[in-house]
Amino acid sequence: MTQTLAIEKVSLYELERKLGLQLERDPNFFREWQDDLPSLTSFEKARLERIIAISANLERRSVLENTVKMAIVSPLLDLAGFFLPPFYVDTETTVEISAEEAGIQLRGRIDVLVLIEQIWVLVIESKRAGFSLKVGLPQALSYMIASPQSHQPVFGLVTNGSSFVFLKLVQQDVPKYAKSKEFILDQDDGLALTFQILKKLAAIANVLQPISA
Repeated sequence: MTQTLAIEKVSLYELERKLGLQLERDPNFFREWQDDLPSLTSFEKARLERIIAISANLERRSVLENTVKMAIVSPLLDLAGFFLPPFYVDTETTVEISAEEAGIQLRGRIDVLVLIEQIWVLVIESKRAGFSLKVGLPQALSYMIASPQSHQPVFGLVTNGSSFVFLKLVQQDVPKYAKSKEFILDQDDGLALTFQILKKLAAIANVLQPISA
């Protein structure tokens, strides 16, 4: 009998046990968040400073997930060019993962999904301010496993508005993933580095797009 679970209630342990998810420890597996990050223009730096100011104002209140997406995530995606062709941004995308051998079916909705045509570029899971990013990791990875393009990497981003962690998933024989360090919005250029990685992923997706279309 198949058990149906909501993705937001799934743990990393269950993904490992039921879907064969593995943590890749090779440091070369996920170099995209470290190598050759693009420089920032003066305009981009000014926009990032504004986002930091917005975040400081929101921290004084209890911030919901939708507010995080509107005030923090959306400006970053806009600045990185994800709202312009060839990209398309969708929200609340419904996904379903069936693993008949494991007797499990997962269902959920992706907070934000960046695509080129039908190709998944970036899966974003946003949590309420103050929540640990660990809460969102299994959700984001579940959605990434549901990606239709098993032949190329899928990237993810988990954020609570003040912290950011990037993910990379590759599905071949088994799904393998790695994560970046955690970036803090107002510490050690955390927001600038987060944005630079987004710019890098946009450039990578533009290169891959003609091959995958």
